[in-house]
Amino acid sequence: MKSKSQLGRFLRTRRAQLQPSDVGLPEFDERRRVPGLRRDELARLAGVSESYYTRLEQGLSRGASAEVLDALARALRLDETEHRHLYDLTGSGREGGRDRTRKPPAPEHITETTRQLIDAFGDTPVVVLGRRSDVLAWNRTGHALFAGHLDPGSPQDPARRPNTARLVFRDAHTRELYEDWPKKARDAVGRLRLAVGRYPDDPLLAALIGELVMHSPEFTDLWSEHPVRAWDTAAYRMRHPLVGPMDVTQQAVPVPNGQGQRLVAVTAVAGSAAQAALTLLAQATAPGGRTRPAADNPSAVSEHL
Repeated sequence: MKSKSQLGRFLRTRRAQLQPSDVGLPEFDERRRVPGLRRDELARLAGVSESYYTRLEQGLSRGASAEVLDALARALRLDETEHRHLYDLTGSGREGGRDRTRKPPAPEHITETTRQLIDAFGDTPVVVLGRRSDVLAWNRTGHALFAGHLDPGSPQDPARRPNTARLVFRDAHTRELYEDWPKKARDAVGRLRLAVGRYPDDPLLAALIGELVMHSPEFTDLWSEHPVRAWDTAAYRMRHPLVGPMDVTQQAVPVPNGQGQRLVAVTAVAGSAAQAALTLLAQATAPGGRTRPAADNPSAVSEHL
């Protein structure tokens, strides 16, 4: 996960996605030897010399100025998330427009105030994820929604913590949970890419990626495309074995002073069948609550509308 090689791969994948016609360059009747833009074409668009850009792409020069990085981002038509990722890969990073000094990753845990925040969500499904997408904590309904087949106390033990990327690619229950699994898989890979840019020296992150490359061809294919996804809002159709299908929104927000932690809350449209399903899930998993799986009880949700 050396930053210089990650930077080169990121630039090459984004350069390959642009055609001359996309950026207003003339196309001639010639056989192009590379997909997308050539290095000289991108360098010209960004206003830098071809030799300088080549060194940057080869990882031989990581001291690019903010002006050069911004020019490259414009030339490559990067979105805001990709733009920030470009800064991370060069070793400076940006937060709020300021340069950020990279710090060695520290052991992850949640604070008492974060536990209070989780409790404040009540029955809304909530999980707290660390910088590697490890589950650091969840509430009762968060556990029931995402991983009811796992030990609810596993996030408290660093050696047994579930990892959402590992679950997406290596856990049959999680694969069945998402109707559009390829979308969820791409989102998981894109967020790991952000983590690599921000924490390139994290050995546990490197080990996780190595494991997924070894055991999942689907992960390997997506990883080679270098997708980048922000931690923000995503809509998914989930098929829960207990309460059936539901269209939900997963919203991720930074945990204050959480060093890369994200709190993910799951909601549904007010008055919808999905909201009824989430309510039923909360009731069914409450102490003493009981219901049959959705496959055996197809009217379970409608009875609660």
